[in-house]
Amino acid sequence: MDTRSTGLRYPFEPPAPGGSVEIAEGVLWLRLPLPMALDHVNVYALDDGDGWTLIDTGLDTRRARAEWLALLDGPLAGHPVRRVVVTHHHPDHIGLAGWFMARGAELVTTRTAWLYARMLTLDEQPAATAEQLAFWRGAGMDPALLEKRRTERPFNFCDVVHPLPLGFTRIAEGDSLTMGGRRWRVHCGDGHAPEHATFWSEADDLVIGGDQLLPSISPNIGVYPTEPLADPLGEWIDSCRRFATLAEPRHLVLPGHKLPFTGLPLRLRQLEENHDSAIDRLLAHLDQPRTATGCFPVLFRRSIGEGEYGLAMVEAMAHLTYLLHRGLAKRDQSPEGNWMWSRA
Repeated sequence: MDTRSTGLRYPFEPPAPGGSVEIAEGVLWLRLPLPMALDHVNVYALDDGDGWTLIDTGLDTRRARAEWLALLDGPLAGHPVRRVVVTHHHPDHIGLAGWFMARGAELVTTRTAWLYARMLTLDEQPAATAEQLAFWRGAGMDPALLEKRRTERPFNFCDVVHPLPLGFTRIAEGDSLTMGGRRWRVHCGDGHAPEHATFWSEADDLVIGGDQLLPSISPNIGVYPTEPLADPLGEWIDSCRRFATLAEPRHLVLPGHKLPFTGLPLRLRQLEENHDSAIDRLLAHLDQPRTATGCFPVLFRRSIGEGEYGLAMVEAMAHLTYLLHRGLAKRDQSPEGNWMWSRA
């Protein structure tokens, strides 16, 4: 598959269910199902001779465990998983890390990813907290949906992430490690997830990008109740610029979703320009006070359903806090508890 009009190339078709695609010697591409619109996560198995290193794991669901058991007996040829390397703390990437640890694997990830995942799996909430409700109200959540969220069990990490035992091996920016017969340099990005690890082969053109380097979709950049005035969009743009100093057209990027691709310098420009364009539209829209949800039409330019409402809301908040931190927008709280945003 080749899209010459955009300068990106996609040299591989996805693996069949239960199968694998050999990307390079000692590097297998596998896919795990996700129960959502983005219906898969890519994982990679690197042959270390006496066993496998996995990059990411998928969610902890009954179906995903069954898929893994079949993969272990099939493409992985019954050899043990000795190490799980996790790019970032999101459930579709770290969900089964603890399950593999219980089977004898070592966990390797960044300190921030481990701390976030460990904390969130232990923080089970049977109902939305007062802080969550205030955040949703402040963002302008539809009152009927807010009332529904008030009475139902919220999403909990522990629902889809296996318990993480104590103990992990830390990696950080600039570190190197050996996987699949290659030395890989660690470079971290932020914005989609804090201290998100990517891996750049020192022997050939391979780059393991996780969700930091995606080909045809933009990762969600969100502000959450845990840090309601964070600036993840600023961190994301800074990360794209740092990665641009490393990226070369020769690089074959193995992403967390969609297809492996070449054309990374162009893709990094596209990722940054996508948000630049959204910021321009948003500034024009703030000619009068708006809630975060009131900015959906100009940011996303499509209808937002209930299933994607939460992700859209936190992304709208990220664009607004980006403007706030740069003195381009201000906010005032209405008597109803909504934050109303306008141009500064």
